[in-house]
Amino acid sequence: MGTTSTEPAGVAIRPATSGDSPLLMKAIIGLAEHVGEANGVACTEDDIRRFGFGENPAFQAVIAEVNSTFAGMCLFFPVFSTWYGRPGVFVQDLFVDEQFRSLGIGERLLRHVAGLCRDNGGVYMRLAVDNANTRAHPFYTRLGFAWTNDQRSYIASGPTFAALSETTGEPK
Repeated sequence: MGTTSTEPAGVAIRPATSGDSPLLMKAIIGLAEHVGEANGVACTEDDIRRFGFGENPAFQAVIAEVNSTFAGMCLFFPVFSTWYGRPGVFVQDLFVDEQFRSLGIGERLLRHVAGLCRDNGGVYMRLAVDNANTRAHPFYTRLGFAWTNDQRSYIASGPTFAALSETTGEPK
């Protein structure tokens, strides 16, 4: 991948560490604010440290820096497709700090994560984009991502998840 003429010099992408938990949390809150959901974030820095960098990490993240200044992050985790018979990666959050937007940082982060996935036998990348994030839709389309209209995303959380997780597997 070549650099674009608008991309700043001194861009580095590195794996996130436990010490980056405040930066990851800042990015998560920034993303939530961008889509008008700041009050919906229950995650804490302790959650990031515990579930991202503990004994059994639930996710990985990479950090983009421009001249050692935080520019963005991509938080992701492995997935597996029974149709492809191969692993992939699900991008949970992609965030670029406002001062570094439109400089190719987000694309570099995604390309980096795709390369990590490929190196581990992966053949695809999935992500979900908030409907309100209108700036992101053309960005992903430009990179070749296709909107899937053959699947619908469902979620069980809060009391619904609690009730579901308490069952013994017997239908109600």
